[in-house]
Amino acid sequence: MALVSEHVETDTRERILVVAERLFRQIGYQKTTVADIAKELRMSPANVYRFFDSKKSIHEGVARTLMGEVEVEARMIAARPGPAKPRLRELLKAINRMNTERYVGDSKLHEMVEIAMEEDWDVCVVHIECITGIIGQVIAQGVASGEFEAPDLPLTALCTCTGMIRFFHPQMIAQAMNKPSATIDQMIDFLFRALEPRKAN
Repeated sequence: MALVSEHVETDTRERILVVAERLFRQIGYQKTTVADIAKELRMSPANVYRFFDSKKSIHEGVARTLMGEVEVEARMIAARPGPAKPRLRELLKAINRMNTERYVGDSKLHEMVEIAMEEDWDVCVVHIECITGIIGQVIAQGVASGEFEAPDLPLTALCTCTGMIRFFHPQMIAQAMNKPSATIDQMIDFLFRALEPRKAN
């Protein structure tokens, strides 16, 4: 019985997040109220508060879901067989593509991201750490195959992630859209030169 109850609770939480994301997209985070979310679900605001203690925690849940989808895609690319170098390129470009598609073309979702970044929620920090870890995993595979050289793997992964920030961070992607900039492939090529094994003298 407890298992069924747990399943229903998980299902209700998921439905709240799905409806919240849809309303955030349609009318914006600031204008969406918990009462709006409750009305869409045909439940009382008090019932929504049973699952999320505030609108901010609903927002965090939606952000976690969106970021989680990027992490799933990144892990799938990292887990594929074959040389590390093309996979690392694919991984970096996939993160850029997904963040551009989801946040930059959608002004309402972009507003949600801006609020998340300003409030420096733990969910953003956890996401950055996760993506850095996945990048490090592919670099480690490249080191093992002789494609890359990285004496300090955590630092190399962090520097690679930092080097890609203009292509990863939703606000920076949006701000740089029509400004002079290196292309994503040029930036990746630049980072790859730093990862190339040093030739012995």
